[in-house]
Amino acid sequence: MDTIRYQLKTLNRQQGLYSKTKTMMKNNLIALLDQTNPGVNALFDSPAREDGSQKWVDFAAAFWLVDSVRNLSLSAFTERYSKWCKRHSYNFSESKAAEIHAGAQNLIAMLPKDALTKLLVRQAIDSLNAISKSVEQLKSEMRTLAAQLPEYPVVMAMHGVGDSLGPQLMAEIGDVTRFAHRGSITSFAGVDPGANQSGAFEAKSTRTSKSGPPELRKALFLVMDCLLKTMPQDDPVYQFMDKKRAEGKPYLVYMTAGANKFLRIYYGRVKEYLASLEAAD
Repeated sequence: MDTIRYQLKTLNRQQGLYSKTKTMMKNNLIALLDQTNPGVNALFDSPAREDGSQKWVDFAAAFWLVDSVRNLSLSAFTERYSKWCKRHSYNFSESKAAEIHAGAQNLIAMLPKDALTKLLVRQAIDSLNAISKSVEQLKSEMRTLAAQLPEYPVVMAMHGVGDSLGPQLMAEIGDVTRFAHRGSITSFAGVDPGANQSGAFEAKSTRTSKSGPPELRKALFLVMDCLLKTMPQDDPVYQFMDKKRAEGKPYLVYMTAGANKFLRIYYGRVKEYLASLEAAD
């Protein structure tokens, strides 16, 4: 198990590095497209496929210049868009085609329609697709490794945890049995209140220590963000954060407090489950 945990953590660090590069490549492509087909990145919100491809990127590869949409009649563009969707196995919507065509009428390309402009966009798309594919492959390998850990079913059953964040949490937290108590795991993650006292003075509110790995805190905050968006009414962490938010607490305060509570519950559930497995043996 130690080897699996080490490999999982290594994969997670690589996935984090590649994800940062992907964001940089994405921003670069959007900056170019803003000069050829502004707003094309906002046309679709489909998540990346297993091969790393995304609908908006594929669309930009085919319609990299807004004139390729604007200069066509609605019927001609709808037909071309339909064929494009079929060729790339995307769902076709006639209303979406009409929306894209109508939006293109008010757009103007800043760069000329020539071989150099097309080359710049094509290279940016190829670079983004390559790094996106690597990210998805790393995520897939992480899911495979994480599934071999005993705590996998418990972690994946928690609200806010999905196929991506679950393995990330397991990678950065590691074996919970090495922590003596709940306070140890929150201290390790750096979401425990830091000390701020001197003599008779003791602050009523203190910053978190942030002493642990930033990769873990990032994953925890993403879980908290997911809980706030999905609002599971039966989840104690969401209830706790929602209460703090209603009290007027600042964003970082209730997010950190939620992460602290989540880790305590994580520790209790995983440790209890591992103990039951040992008892069964």
